[in-house]
Amino acid sequence: MRRLSLILLATIASPATAQQDYSKVEVKVERIAPGVAVLFGAGGNIGLSYGEDGNVIIDDQFAPLVPKIDAAVKSVDADPIRFVINTHWHGDHTGGNEAFGRAGAVIVAHDNVRRRMSVDTFSKQMNQTLKATPKAGLPVVTFAQGVTFHLNGDDIRIVHVDNAHTDGDALVYWTGANVLHMGDTFFFKATYPFIDRESGGSIDGMIAAAKTALGIVKPGGKVIPGHGPVATREDLQAYHAMLVDIRAKVAAVIRAGRTKAQVVASRPTAAYDGKVSTTGFIKPDRFVETMYDELKPKLQPARRR
Repeated sequence: MRRLSLILLATIASPATAQQDYSKVEVKVERIAPGVAVLFGAGGNIGLSYGEDGNVIIDDQFAPLVPKIDAAVKSVDADPIRFVINTHWHGDHTGGNEAFGRAGAVIVAHDNVRRRMSVDTFSKQMNQTLKATPKAGLPVVTFAQGVTFHLNGDDIRIVHVDNAHTDGDALVYWTGANVLHMGDTFFFKATYPFIDRESGGSIDGMIAAAKTALGIVKPGGKVIPGHGPVATREDLQAYHAMLVDIRAKVAAVIRAGRTKAQVVASRPTAAYDGKVSTTGFIKPDRFVETMYDELKPKLQPARRR
């Protein structure tokens, strides 16, 4: 722990993290199956595999929370964190990478996660440049389609899904425990989905990812979303149906020749606004606008020559 604390001295002082106060954030643990737990704090939900082979975490939130995350893991299993698996490249899921990497954890992610984290990236929607991650925080093991870990009495399958939330998303499935961590391909109750089109995300990819996930997790299984409480397979089915329905409504209004403002005004999310938070990070109008921007070029009639 002392080593982690020393590593964090420089990390916490960085401009990106200094803007937020994490001192009051509590990292809470929920055990959901033998050898599997979830950590809730600030940022993306963290999955934890623990047991005789050591600890594996899926995502690691923000750098200043590393001591709290480490303490929460140790409250379940005192062994070191051997592996960090990133479900995608966003900072609220990878912010702890550098500290855990310097402390000896092996970081694993899709090829595109390392590619995006290795360079400075200007985000139009955030209007800021996201600095490249230091070498210690980069994935050192990457995959194109997937990989399997045989640890803690379970087979943990990692499956890449194309162009969903981003172009580097991974689903992480405990085959024995029947638990699936979906990263930000699944937002449950807390907000409407964030589709990062600048990072290769798409509504069609999100729908396909949810369908793939339904083919992986078995009845009775539990699903860890990127944000929100632990869900059931039935919750995931409802989420998939919601995405399909809203996309169809937006597409129909686009085909009718309506403008973006008219599509938003048609309130295609109305049937779900009582089930999904309308005050979360992605509000209904923004979700619809993002979908419009993606679908409009695909659906508009070809110009006659």
